[in-house]
Amino acid sequence: MIQAGIIGATGYAGAELIRLLTSHPQVTLSSLSSVSYEGQTMSEIYPNLRGVCDKILTNQNDVIQSSDVVFGSVPHGLSQELAAQCEKTGALFIDLGADFRLNSEEDYQNWYGGEFVYPHLHNEAVYAIPELFREKIKSARLIANPGCYPTSIALGLYPAIKAGIIDVKSIIIDSKSGVTGAGRVLSQSSHFPDCNENFAPYKIAQHRHTPEIEQTLSILAKQPVTITFVPHLLPVNRGILSTIYTNLVENPTLNELIALYQQQYGDETFVRVLPSGQTACIKNVRCSNYCDISLHLDERTGRLIVVAALDNMVKGAAGQAIQNMNLACNLPESAGLMLVPTAF
Repeated sequence: MIQAGIIGATGYAGAELIRLLTSHPQVTLSSLSSVSYEGQTMSEIYPNLRGVCDKILTNQNDVIQSSDVVFGSVPHGLSQELAAQCEKTGALFIDLGADFRLNSEEDYQNWYGGEFVYPHLHNEAVYAIPELFREKIKSARLIANPGCYPTSIALGLYPAIKAGIIDVKSIIIDSKSGVTGAGRVLSQSSHFPDCNENFAPYKIAQHRHTPEIEQTLSILAKQPVTITFVPHLLPVNRGILSTIYTNLVENPTLNELIALYQQQYGDETFVRVLPSGQTACIKNVRCSNYCDISLHLDERTGRLIVVAALDNMVKGAAGQAIQNMNLACNLPESAGLMLVPTAF
């Protein structure tokens, strides 16, 4: 059994990791840490875990010393030191934050206001969307778990980029996220009276996921890609829905586009390409590790419209982190993740 520990266990992603890992057939939770709730039990903070996970929350050093795999579910700026400690103990470190997602230190400075404290660790880190970078993940000891918006967008665009059928300079992305994407610490925009019965964009053309999206798409396209990205806050707990608009450089039919995507993702457990006439939505992926993709052809303008939906707490965070752990630890990739989406 793999001993897995979680640093930042009482955040939303940390709690979701616990929910999923308690059902993993080859993992035991070794230790959990929380700065805010040290000394309390996990089930005191999240009563849904009563009798499932009653572990006492400890400090991060205990987690690192007792774990084969360490999940870092902490804000950006805190994971570099954790990764350095895991390097010393030999533990696999999976960072759910942003510290290792960007290849460029300049981009990290511009968007997050930090520096690469351990440059060699950034060189070793593997950016880990399993369906795109599976072989690199298998040998990784430091994994940069992608953001939820970037995951939906990269999966939504990859087959079209790979086939060379879109103009990568024309990409416009309109994404929506449930409130859990903002984290457990309350902000004015996530305050109930502000978000309930409301729908609004935020950080227009300034969201920190922008350089991560552009970096990933540039790698896939093998040329620099610049995008227009506008996120919105949905008055729901969980879910990501990305609607992506891009100009076609060829004239495929909708059935040909769907066939292209089905061929690319046909062997992927967690990517579902919907048939013609169906539209991806967050309801049908809720509480699961699936990403649903639907394709729509605007023949009048010559645009491909891709809709990608996933659960930001699972495929967009904890589920993808476990999928990456499975790959890096030579376990069945879907272990602990075969969750049927809730119907309502």
